[in-house]
Amino acid sequence: MYTIEMAYARMRELQEMADRSRAHQPSAASRRAAKKRAAKKR
Repeated sequence: MYTIEMAYARMRELQEMADRSRAHQPSAASRRAAKKRAAKKR
């Protein structure tokens, strides 16, 4: 069964990948900011 939680997890994975590919030099600070944004979206 495919649950909404699984869909959210997949969306977060894709968003993280997109954020990583967009940032040429990802710093620890920008990764933390991305995580905060992802958490707020839920």
